[in-house]
Amino acid sequence: MNGVLAALMRRARGALVLVAVLALVQILAAGAAHAWWNGDFPYRMKIDADASPKGAAITEPIGRTQILLRLHSGNFNFQTLKEDGSDIRFISADDKTPLKFHIARLDTLVDQVALIWIDVPDLAPGTATSFYMYWGNANATAGGDPRATYDPDQLLVYHFGDQNGLPKDITGFANNALTAGKRDEAGITGFALRLDGQSPIRIPQSASLAIAAGQSATWSMWIRPDDAVNTAALYSIREGQNALTIGIDKGVAYAEVSNQGIVQRTAPGAAISSGTWHLLTVTAGDKFTVYVDGENRGELAAQLPAINGASLLGGAIPAPVVAAPDPVPAPAPAPAPVVAAPPAKGAKGAAAPAPAPAPAPVAAAPPPPPAPVPTAPNFAGLIDEFQVSKVMRPLGAIQLAIKSQGPQANLLTLETPEETSALGSGFLAIILKSVTIDAWVVIGILGFMFGLSWIVMVGKFIFLGRQRRGNRAFMKAFHDMSKRAAETHSPLAHIEVSKKSVIAASPLYRIYQTAHEELEGRLHGGRLDADGALLPQSLAAIRSAVDGVLVMENQRLNKAMVVLTICIAGGPFIGLLGTVIGVMITFAAIAAAGDVNVNAIAPGISASLLATVAGLTVAIPALFGYNYFTIRIRDISAEMAIFLDELVTRIAEGVRVRSIARAAE
Repeated sequence: MNGVLAALMRRARGALVLVAVLALVQILAAGAAHAWWNGDFPYRMKIDADASPKGAAITEPIGRTQILLRLHSGNFNFQTLKEDGSDIRFISADDKTPLKFHIARLDTLVDQVALIWIDVPDLAPGTATSFYMYWGNANATAGGDPRATYDPDQLLVYHFGDQNGLPKDITGFANNALTAGKRDEAGITGFALRLDGQSPIRIPQSASLAIAAGQSATWSMWIRPDDAVNTAALYSIREGQNALTIGIDKGVAYAEVSNQGIVQRTAPGAAISSGTWHLLTVTAGDKFTVYVDGENRGELAAQLPAINGASLLGGAIPAPVVAAPDPVPAPAPAPAPVVAAPPAKGAKGAAAPAPAPAPAPVAAAPPPPPAPVPTAPNFAGLIDEFQVSKVMRPLGAIQLAIKSQGPQANLLTLETPEETSALGSGFLAIILKSVTIDAWVVIGILGFMFGLSWIVMVGKFIFLGRQRRGNRAFMKAFHDMSKRAAETHSPLAHIEVSKKSVIAASPLYRIYQTAHEELEGRLHGGRLDADGALLPQSLAAIRSAVDGVLVMENQRLNKAMVVLTICIAGGPFIGLLGTVIGVMITFAAIAAAGDVNVNAIAPGISASLLATVAGLTVAIPALFGYNYFTIRIRDISAEMAIFLDELVTRIAEGVRVRSIARAAE
């Protein structure tokens, strides 16, 4: 049984070593894969853009795109960020490549909100793409670049965050609006443009916005029509008889193109609802396609004509009035021929009468003025994130914009921030930095108990191992001695053992030595009865002496076991005390500040729980060690008790045999 147990222990130790090596390799590999980009930035947060079915569920190609990151007091601690946000950086998953970005809105003091646009070079559909946000470097300069956030095909981007209400183009083409609107804080991506249906926004005529015949293009905007608005023009660009108009007609989104005065409109689709936000996107190439919230709502087999003119946002540019040609006057009627009246009868040489005057020509009536071409009414409602590009954006990019910017955005997942410290970076560093003085006192006490318990367990493991090996060696020597004692008729023979011998550590050897010394003293003292046997009093005295050694050996075996019981019973309670005190202090700080900020109190709560973890760390190993050592001590104690009974019996029988043998001689 002992051999089987030893084999199992050896296999268990081998398995533990293998697990430890694998864990170390995994930790080193993880550390290499997630090295800190720059040690001057003490904070970082992993962000996952999940286009898989578990996240945004985008299967169409996406390509290069811009992702909107929303930070608020519920998912970010603004106290660790510089007031102007100049310490923000974004790094790709390799922790080496910086990503372009720009901050559209930042308020670290009052509202505690940040809106940041991040340029992702190639976001793959159906999978998750990770990157990191770094911040906290007090010496950092602004790293955002609005122009570099977009590719050269992006011609215009309005965020509508300008205080004067005059939309500003953040791309490098500087297609800033010519007229102002009203900024509204109810935007879906930050601020929005409020239009009242009277004054649309004029966009200047520029070379970048000029459209070549057959060119590809994409127009995109978030719209929220007012409740009474279901027909309105949203965008229009015109040059003479060539024009493009985007709007809604009885709630149906459309794109209308005019080529040399010939007007065509996309096929009608499902109507949109008023009072809610919708992403309206129009793409042009071999055909026009209207998307509402990423769904195809109408197509037209046509191409863009050449247009180089001004444009309107929130209204339509009317078509120029073509004057009717001048009317051709009617020809004057020919004069009637003059017929001479016959002379009077009997008269001679009478003069002919004068001809009748010709009738005056009739003048033609002037033509009526040409009727103006009717246009859709101006838009009344909110417009947000208006963009124009000279390429067709893929459907995946349109769908991603909804998942990133929309009211039900589920593209991004923000993990718990990490912080660098003297111990490196990670959750543990954040927790250790947040531990209060009282918690450190409790953790210090538990650390002392932890070290003491392990000293006891290691020492006890070594001690019991020596005891077990000594008992095995002694029992072999004892059986050899028993054979010699039977041949020489000696009750107990002396077993010579050096202090460095393995047998010297055996408690059975010490019991045997005590019994041997007691027996020899009585044999040489003649304390025998008439038959040569030990007196009952002598045998009882030997038994008493050996029992005393047994008790002392049991005390040696159980020495310091009380330390493990204290660690088992007291460790969790001491840790719980530290946790309760830490939580009390955290909630007291919340009450004093009068503001509940999850990111501010979470480190304090986690640091308080560290005390409970420390208590359990003390108690759990001590519990396992105590149970293991208790079983081994019990086995050794039982072995000593059995040996003691056997030894006393051998003494009594050995003395009787010895006396009989001597009498026979």
